[in-house]
Amino acid sequence: MIVCKLGGSVVTDKDRPETLDGEALDRAADAIAAATAKSGDAFADGLVVVHGGGSFGHHNASEHGVSTTAGTHDAGAVLDIHGAMKTLNSFVLSRLHERDVAAVPVHPFSAGHRDSEATLTLSTGQIETLLAEGFVPVLHGDVIAHEGEGATIVSGDELVAALARDLGADRIGLCSTVPGVLDADDAVIDRIGAYEDVADVLGESDSTDVTGGMAAKVQALLELDAEASIFGLDDLHAFLEGAEPGTTIG
Repeated sequence: MIVCKLGGSVVTDKDRPETLDGEALDRAADAIAAATAKSGDAFADGLVVVHGGGSFGHHNASEHGVSTTAGTHDAGAVLDIHGAMKTLNSFVLSRLHERDVAAVPVHPFSAGHRDSEATLTLSTGQIETLLAEGFVPVLHGDVIAHEGEGATIVSGDELVAALARDLGADRIGLCSTVPGVLDADDAVIDRIGAYEDVADVLGESDSTDVTGGMAAKVQALLELDAEASIFGLDDLHAFLEGAEPGTTIG
């Protein structure tokens, strides 16, 4: 089973509020459609797609001062953030449906929560059933109920980690705007086995991002049992076909 994330900075113009990158989303949808059409052993147990918030979720979360740790009890703020993410999710689903991918939405706001220790619980029974019935569940970064904080942000990277653990993913892929994790000379690092190996070269995102950037991605992936790949949009098709492009984590 494959869990694949489309970065928010890939499918949106992250520097312009609520602006889709239609060309990039079309390319991503083409790659997913081509791979799922072949099916076979690579998709024997299905594909789960997660997409980030990009200029839809991050912009609204920043406007309301909400992050993965700072919450809100303002229902209007929750509706703004969740509504923006549902809009982006609809764009993603529409592109996949145009290519005959059996994609269906799963909104984390209604499928999970954090306890008082900030531990994320995601209900995956619905996702397992959808996979077994031949659907491609599509999740996204979202707001989520958080005990003691009202509602906080759950990032796409957190969702990928939770899904990979709970569903026993065989392969994990993160499609980014860069061809992998880059070193100080902007060369792709082939493999990362420990965060300490790359701590000096990992920085925060240049655009508005309330979920931690590349550093958070690497840290989350290192905690998983399955190996993961971080790669650029040009390599999405290769990853879905079974290759290990970009940077291997784990």
